[in-house]
Amino acid sequence: MNFEWFTAKRLLLGSGEKQNFSGPIVKIAVLAVALGMSVMLIAIMIVTGFKSEITNKVLGFGNHIRITNFDSNESFEESPITLNQGFKDTILQNKNVVHIQTYATKAGIVKANQNIEGIVLKGVSTDFDWSYLEKNIQEGSALNINDSVKSNDIIISKKISDILNIELNEKITVYFIENTQRLSPRIRRFTVTGIFETGLADFDDVYAICDMKHIQKLNEWEPNQIGGYEVLLSSFNDIDEVGMDIYESIGYQYNSETAKELYPQIFNWLNLQNINVVIILALIILVAGINMIATMLILIFENTVNIGILKSLGASDKSIRKIFVIVAIGILGLGLLFGNIFGLGLGWIQSNYGIIKLPQESYYVSLVPINFSLKSILLLNLGTIIISFFMLLGPSFIIGKLSPAKTLRFD
Repeated sequence: MNFEWFTAKRLLLGSGEKQNFSGPIVKIAVLAVALGMSVMLIAIMIVTGFKSEITNKVLGFGNHIRITNFDSNESFEESPITLNQGFKDTILQNKNVVHIQTYATKAGIVKANQNIEGIVLKGVSTDFDWSYLEKNIQEGSALNINDSVKSNDIIISKKISDILNIELNEKITVYFIENTQRLSPRIRRFTVTGIFETGLADFDDVYAICDMKHIQKLNEWEPNQIGGYEVLLSSFNDIDEVGMDIYESIGYQYNSETAKELYPQIFNWLNLQNINVVIILALIILVAGINMIATMLILIFENTVNIGILKSLGASDKSIRKIFVIVAIGILGLGLLFGNIFGLGLGWIQSNYGIIKLPQESYYVSLVPINFSLKSILLLNLGTIIISFFMLLGPSFIIGKLSPAKTLRFD
């Protein structure tokens, strides 16, 4: 062990009478760094958890990219697209695309038990990916759809089922008012075979899932006509790039929109959380840095006589500065160690036991979500070390201004 490391270890662990004052200061500094790191870790895990959970909800129900006819229709009903478009094979050749499915939507009014509510039927076909929705079905099961027979089953949200006061396997009547000379509304009767809950009001307040053949019949479409395509990607990170590629490949008569464009209010809200976290991290790192600077100054002034002795024995300013920087890094290292253990421990408890709950109607999730992102955790620790190190260099230069003759008289 060289001279600097040996001396730094003695200062950090404390020895003799001099430890009476600096010992508690060092412990408080370690505790402050640990608390700061644990708070930053929890903030990062919660925000990334929110982003991951809510993004998965949006993409699970609405998917990454939607392709429709290019028109000015702002309603829930699309102009039809003919199946087997040439661009479908081109899109599937993209390595980031994992699936394409057909859909159609139609607005109506649902009535059950003398209760009435507006609703949007989302018609799906045999190519529909049920992986997300099946996880969110609270009662019942997914639809059993085939190409030959039209299914009269329907899946509604828990919110709509509560409003209509209906339960599983009950009948509901949906009325469709056409913009034609028809005097009476068109009627379809369905059996509720599933009740889902995503936690997103954009979906739970509006949508129900049924066989797309009903919508084709109501709109008087041909069997090969659909409302549009939904494209599923392997990663949300590729959505902008793939979205532009699809937009350029489908032709001028069609339009494609990404989930970010379809649900801007949700993604803007998520981006706002990023700004809040950056502010929190900056403030905590600033406070932790000031705390480390104050601790280092206390250690330097308390060991003024020792610095004078070391200088009189021939130790250079650089060597003595290195001693105190090592001490500060030791305090920082202990703080980061305990902070990571505490922060990750709290995250693990919340992730496994869901102790902290949230109002789902306000936050889209019922529990505080936790996401253990190794990359984010490592970057946070590395960034804290680098910023703290450069903040500690300033106080260390005070050592060069201390004169051996004056410091030996200082006690």
